[in-house]
Amino acid sequence: MAGSTILSLLIGLSVAAVLIGMNDPGHVVQLLLAAGWWMPLIVALYLMQVAASAFGWAPLIVDERRPSALRLISMRWIRNAVNTLLPVVQAAGELVRAQLLARQGVAKRRVVASIAADLGSEMVSQILFSLLGLAVLLSIPHEQGNATVHWAMLGTALGAGIAALFVAAQYLGLFRLIERFLPKLAQRLGWTSLADLSGLHEAVVSLYRQPSRLWRSGSWHFLSWLIGVLESWATLHALGIEASLAEALVIESLGQAIRSAGFFVPAALGIHEGGYVLICALFGIPPDQAIALALVRRLRDILAGLPGLFAWRWSIAAGQDKPAVEGLPRSQ
Repeated sequence: MAGSTILSLLIGLSVAAVLIGMNDPGHVVQLLLAAGWWMPLIVALYLMQVAASAFGWAPLIVDERRPSALRLISMRWIRNAVNTLLPVVQAAGELVRAQLLARQGVAKRRVVASIAADLGSEMVSQILFSLLGLAVLLSIPHEQGNATVHWAMLGTALGAGIAALFVAAQYLGLFRLIERFLPKLAQRLGWTSLADLSGLHEAVVSLYRQPSRLWRSGSWHFLSWLIGVLESWATLHALGIEASLAEALVIESLGQAIRSAGFFVPAALGIHEGGYVLICALFGIPPDQAIALALVRRLRDILAGLPGLFAWRWSIAAGQDKPAVEGLPRSQ
């Protein structure tokens, strides 16, 4: 597992380096420097996205010990920081927020159930967001004959299928298997906090039988994606690219879809940058500006994420817990 993660990281770094090297690195740096004054606004819009995503998670935590909204925002912020800045697969952030939530006293089965349902809700909302982006793309002027449109349609269809399978698997018994086999693995590896996950399947299914909770969750996640459109629009203008909100919507929706498809690569390195080059070409945006757009998002991840990592490490030291990326939650 570690070997494949390192390999994918090296490949991603190589792809990103090649893309930058092939497209006038000096000009890319100039564009990044010009965008510097916009960074506070870009980071602020990103933090609004984090808050909306946290509010999307909240309705799925069915426990009287559910933390406050501010604490949930901090958990989501730390989760995103782990996924974007650490050399681990992006699923590691889910283990971290599970650890943080369990430490608040929420029952372990409800912790896992809330995160599973939240991932399903977020995936479905992203598919709807991608479909919206495709609909807008087909209704506004763009470069004709570009294969990116066909790949975007195929990718969206594939993503919809994966989301449907993920939700169906949860409902049909995926977590009954996890409930049965994970404690045995935990016992073998010494993860005593997972010794008992009885009732996990029922907790997950119970959430899917409460459509009002799912609607609230999905609505907040969809709002988070829409805030991302404003961030993309602000970033484009920071780079001197005159783009409409409709074009920003297409770039953001398809860019996020491509980034999600690269979940197996730490921080989607290379995939993120290459995706922006392809999508921006639909609107005649040259590769160096597209790469600068991707790198501004990377810079935003660093500016917003580093404090999150420090907060996480501080919470580990204060709680005497091991990092979740080294194992699974120790909280009882």
